[in-house]
Amino acid sequence: MKVYKFGGASVRNADGVRNMLKIIGDEQDLFIIVSAMGKTTNGLERVFESLRKSDSAAALSHIDEIRAYHTDIIDELWNGTVTLDRVDGFFDELTNLATQTTPLSSEAGMEMEALYDTVVSYGELISTAIISEYLCHRGIVNSWLDMRHCFRTNQRHKDATVDIDASTPLLRDAMRERPAPIYIGQGFIGSAPDGTTTTLGREGSDYSAAVAANILDAESMSVWKDVDGILNADPKIFPDAQRISELNYLDTIELAYSGAQIIHPKTIKPLQQKRIPLYVRPFGDKRKPGTVIRNVSAPVDVPILILKRDQVLLMIRPRDFSFVLEEKFSTIFAILERHRIRVNLVHNSAVNLGLCVDDSWHIDEAIAELRDGDGGDVGADFDVMKRDHMELLTIRGYTPELLSRYGTGPEVFLLQSTQTTVRIVRKAQ
Repeated sequence: MKVYKFGGASVRNADGVRNMLKIIGDEQDLFIIVSAMGKTTNGLERVFESLRKSDSAAALSHIDEIRAYHTDIIDELWNGTVTLDRVDGFFDELTNLATQTTPLSSEAGMEMEALYDTVVSYGELISTAIISEYLCHRGIVNSWLDMRHCFRTNQRHKDATVDIDASTPLLRDAMRERPAPIYIGQGFIGSAPDGTTTTLGREGSDYSAAVAANILDAESMSVWKDVDGILNADPKIFPDAQRISELNYLDTIELAYSGAQIIHPKTIKPLQQKRIPLYVRPFGDKRKPGTVIRNVSAPVDVPILILKRDQVLLMIRPRDFSFVLEEKFSTIFAILERHRIRVNLVHNSAVNLGLCVDDSWHIDEAIAELRDGDGGDVGADFDVMKRDHMELLTIRGYTPELLSRYGTGPEVFLLQSTQTTVRIVRKAQ
């Protein structure tokens, strides 16, 4: 069996869905993971934000916009008005959720995150329902699977990890109950032990496909994207970007951790465990070679530039002027973990700790706890300086020219370098 993953940009309109069928062709024994169409997840985030503010009217308005967008795609695919019961059912559920959600207090962090996961999961449920029905309409036999019933995750909302051992019998049983040559499942979603919907982090559909490949002992996994393969930089930011023909698992994990948007950071481990090759292939032309990621590869001979936006720089200093700040690390990182804040770079001296972290709903709460403690943590007594609107640029295989171009100037706040890699925290450009 092969696993294919199609991202939201690939199926953002009717032409994209038709092109997906061309890629599938007459292939059999496929497990296909699909993301939400286009910018649907962004739209559902607006629904959530409206509910967070107890503005159900705004939430319903956003839902109407999302429904109209998908209705246009359906009408164009079927060349006329058609009713898809499963799709209508999902929109009815979403509407009921918007009208029945009771206001949550600002302290209800976990409930907020559970509500977020429930709302945004509808993007994938709706997109896969449309695509499965369209495949049937075109005579392609397939089974639609609800991955909330197939992937068991931990209880961590917004960034859940799939329990592969627990998920294996769930997915295999679901496939045995509905045998077909092609299966259609959602990326990005699963369910926690208590039955609530979880999401795997933005761009988590790659991770979903990798978990499915691991469970099914797939011969390969292919991610179809709107680029010619993995490039050494984002062409929208760095116009001279070049395709990389092959990478090994280790290099890919390092690049993903640094913020490369090509592959979700959790994707590689399930593939590496069973040495399943991952192909990143161009959605626009299936004949092009793309990029292959596998256990062993040729060395990369071009610099790789990765820009991670929406960063915050925290400068932390203990008020007692401790000259061995390492003694305080456990307190600091425990607080950040409690507030689900991801640290992307650490820079420390005797009395200062610099942290580049993802922007987060809870960052101000974490800063308050670092400054004042929580009543029981006597170690949390720090001065904290916060700088918003930062970005983290990682250059692997940097040259003196690249270091001079990006690593100097008043916008640079922190710079770390090794023999092969430089990481630069700077004001967002």
